[in-house]
Amino acid sequence: MHVPHTQGKLERDPGMPASSWRMRSDAWEYLKFAVKRLATDSDTAETLAADGEVQRNLRALETIELYWAGFGQRYVQAIGELLEAGDYRTALDRIGRVVNRLRHDTVPDEGRDEFLDEQERQELSVDADPRPRFEVLVIDETTAQDRDALRAEGLKLRGPADDFIYDYVVVPSADDAVAAVLTNPNILAVVVRPGFSERTRQKLSRDLHDSIRLARAEVVPGSAPARSSLASVQRVLGIADTLAAIRPELDLYLVAGAHIEDLAGALTRRFRRVFRREDQLELHLTLLRRISHLYDTPFFSAIQDHARRPVGVFHALPVARGGSVVASKWIRDLADFYGLNLLLAETSATSGGLDSLLAPVRTLKKAQELAARAYGAKHTFFVTNGTSTANKIVHQALTAPDDVVLVDRNCHKSHHHAVMLTGARPAYLEAYPLNDFAFYGAVPIDRIKQLLLDYRAAGRLDEVRMITLTNCTFDGIVYDPERVMAECLAIKPDLVFLWDEAWFAFGAFHPVTRRRTAMAAAKRLEQQLQTTAHAAAYRAQQERLFLIDGTPAPDAVWLEERLIPAPTSRIRVYATQSTHKTLTALRQGSMIHVYDQDWVRDAEEPFHEAYMTHTSTSPNYQILSSLDIGRRQVELEGFELVQRQLDLATSLSQAIARHPLLRRTFRVLTAHDLVPAANRESGRPMPLRDGLASMWQAWATDEFVVDPSRITIEISRTGVDGDTFKHEYLMDRYGIQVNKTSRNTVLFMTNIGTSRSAIAYLIEVLVKLAERFEEDQAQHDPKDRPVVETPMPPLPDFSEFAAEYTNADALPDGDVRTAFFLGQKRGAVEHVLPAELRARVERAETDGGDAPISAGFVTPYPPGFPVLVPGQVITGEVLDFMAVLDTREIHGYDARRGYRILRPEA
Repeated sequence: MHVPHTQGKLERDPGMPASSWRMRSDAWEYLKFAVKRLATDSDTAETLAADGEVQRNLRALETIELYWAGFGQRYVQAIGELLEAGDYRTALDRIGRVVNRLRHDTVPDEGRDEFLDEQERQELSVDADPRPRFEVLVIDETTAQDRDALRAEGLKLRGPADDFIYDYVVVPSADDAVAAVLTNPNILAVVVRPGFSERTRQKLSRDLHDSIRLARAEVVPGSAPARSSLASVQRVLGIADTLAAIRPELDLYLVAGAHIEDLAGALTRRFRRVFRREDQLELHLTLLRRISHLYDTPFFSAIQDHARRPVGVFHALPVARGGSVVASKWIRDLADFYGLNLLLAETSATSGGLDSLLAPVRTLKKAQELAARAYGAKHTFFVTNGTSTANKIVHQALTAPDDVVLVDRNCHKSHHHAVMLTGARPAYLEAYPLNDFAFYGAVPIDRIKQLLLDYRAAGRLDEVRMITLTNCTFDGIVYDPERVMAECLAIKPDLVFLWDEAWFAFGAFHPVTRRRTAMAAAKRLEQQLQTTAHAAAYRAQQERLFLIDGTPAPDAVWLEERLIPAPTSRIRVYATQSTHKTLTALRQGSMIHVYDQDWVRDAEEPFHEAYMTHTSTSPNYQILSSLDIGRRQVELEGFELVQRQLDLATSLSQAIARHPLLRRTFRVLTAHDLVPAANRESGRPMPLRDGLASMWQAWATDEFVVDPSRITIEISRTGVDGDTFKHEYLMDRYGIQVNKTSRNTVLFMTNIGTSRSAIAYLIEVLVKLAERFEEDQAQHDPKDRPVVETPMPPLPDFSEFAAEYTNADALPDGDVRTAFFLGQKRGAVEHVLPAELRARVERAETDGGDAPISAGFVTPYPPGFPVLVPGQVITGEVLDFMAVLDTREIHGYDARRGYRILRPEA
């Protein structure tokens, strides 16, 4: 059989970074399947020669194996030569070794393969090593012999006392380095040698070429300090800045020869250390030491140590050490179910066993500092009772009574409760409605700017303290935080931003999604404000925004321009994340991330006071330890896990779109459905389907994008509503759990724990359901077939606060707190059933009488945002929406007694 060499153009994409893990694995698996047919004489060489998939896989693997450790391009070439020579058994043996490693199995060291050199034999002999393994990228244009010598030296340096082992990936160019860190998540460190070239000589796909170009454009122009006039140094600085921008978790090291002392001062900001070539042992020890810092989980380790120590318990907590459980005749099954370690780890901070969350000085302090490093924050705080509490902490720390807070109308109820508790006055921002699917999108930037301009025109801009927005929304709409903050700061340079990223904690660990996290956007914006180019652009724009006499130009000018903030603007950004929702943590494990230039001067003391107000003095140590070890996971393998999560979601959407039966029954909603055309530039309905570069471009330019890991399926053609589909079909019959539905949609989410088999099972279930729905509908006469439900009424905007709770200047902020506490007084409140309430609304609209006013929050869950807040005027649009709402859980509404409203005389 003739297998052509791999110098021609690739026939399939070898490097779509979002799915490289799957492409590589599938290619090796297919080769094993195909070659096994020949090795076992169950097929003929002619049959295999006609199988173009074998040739395509070999070509693709020869490219991509350059970017992975262990086997390499020559290994793939050797397999091709074995197949060409008809030595199928030896080829199968070599393929099997790769497949076994990819499956994390032991690779047998048979040693009979004449193609194995000594270095490969040594590698195979240690493949059974149970120690965690990572990979180190070396950027240097070397010969094959030099690469072999480098790898052999690395093997010699391994010692039995090392906690980790690593392999080298050697690439010759800066382009190849970017390709490697985008395709290979096992790379955790980079060693740069100045002898590399700039451009790759590999036959890469267009998508990977475009991804490399976009990645190299991530560095903020003019923000990097200490650039050199030497071309070789500039090349080193350029690749260092690029790699740090796209994967900040990587540790960078420089190995240089001449003038190392002079280089060290200019390069320290980029590189953790600078070595000479002969310092191999020192480099080896440094690599292992640095990984040990990432691996360190100070609080989790302290919990383990405490559980192993003999302790006499003479304080609270009878359950500690299992005292009240293991000796009981009636509840020993608690220890049987959860395990004894859960009880051994129970203790109290006041007993001196472990650090205190309210005043951390040791292990918890260090664990939170490590989390700040991982998430790109200046400070990070653990929260053990969910992001609802995290939001209240930030609101209380940063706002005071009568401060105006611009609030996303459709944000989580905890923000509405927070402004009630603090006495701040919410001014609600309206998201664009998606009436066809019965949920909201996000708040366009022009609405935010207009409201700020309205407060400026009224002379009340100084009262506006903070803006809080949800990034990403429950349904996956993601903002561009950098743009939002920049344009808002151009109007009010001291604004504080709170980004509710309850569903977006994973975003910090992928090169594309990271740029839209609050912490990454804050850092980029801070760098941008420091550049001379930004200062020049700001001065030029000011001439257009202000008239000769110094008065502002009309609002239309401010709305049309993409506003540039003053270089003196303050970056004050907070993000709250439900770590447990999208990363590894126990339920209610959340974090608050801080990137605040005025932290010490303006926020630290009130923040700690608010933190103590809302944080239990008896926090759950299991939740805290899960946050600590979850941080270890995302620093060491977060990129791989998030990459897989996005890719599996794309596989699900593609399967539904391509399957004839599924696409007749279900429809995957795309960016074209969920984001108005005016708020997106890229034009692609699902950018990741087209490759990573397409997604990268959309996430760099569009005002709103859709999180690819959230797949919203429109189910109108099934004839059932979303709630019925969720409970009676998915959960009760097949055990498929989903979080949210609307009247005619179901939201499926992948996460870092989703597997390929889980996706396959879901597709299988959807096919079975589609068959059932088609069969049921076929049994009916066309005239009698179930009619799809009539469309939902338009989603209601926030009506207004009653006059008693607003100012006289027609601005939208209101006094929620006064209305709320009035609503707690029995004599001030009455319950009214929907029919009677509708009659009162109609009388108020026709006769001009008193409109009904809500006495409390009315919140359908999920998604958990209030339809009514205290002091809000109740309208017919709100009642129409509530009348057809099929959510089973509505907080603040009693179906038996009706709505709580304020009595007119109150």
